[in-house]
Amino acid sequence: MSLQSQINEEIKNAMRAKDTIALESLRAVKSAILLALTEGGANDELAQEDEIKLLQRLVKQRKDSAAIYVQQGRQDLAEPELLQSAVIEKFLPKQLSENEVEVVVAQIIADNGFSGMASMGQLMGIASKQLGGSADGKTISTIVKKLLA
Repeated sequence: MSLQSQINEEIKNAMRAKDTIALESLRAVKSAILLALTEGGANDELAQEDEIKLLQRLVKQRKDSAAIYVQQGRQDLAEPELLQSAVIEKFLPKQLSENEVEVVVAQIIADNGFSGMASMGQLMGIASKQLGGSADGKTISTIVKKLLA
């Protein structure tokens, strides 16, 4: 089942349950998918990796917004953002822990002989591709910097 049809089913379920937070976040995902489809051309569906990137972007936007609201002392606005990010995260693959990401990155470094911060760009590219959606870019970047330092 494609992401688009999963989202449509979940929208129906959220409407039946009168879950406004889930409904709002699912509609945002549906909107983002439709925008991506119109940008990409005449394809009927997005590739799985594009779907994952789209979902990760939506989750990151909500978490960033929540962080800003918390800084400004607006917990009432931060809470819905965090709840929406949790709804969207259900559609992402299981996220790896930092230790699991560190093991994968260390293996990539050993396989390719990377050393020093000069090889960070290459390492980030390989790691991001290999971990594809199971870890966010910020976590990968932090671990890469730690291992190359």
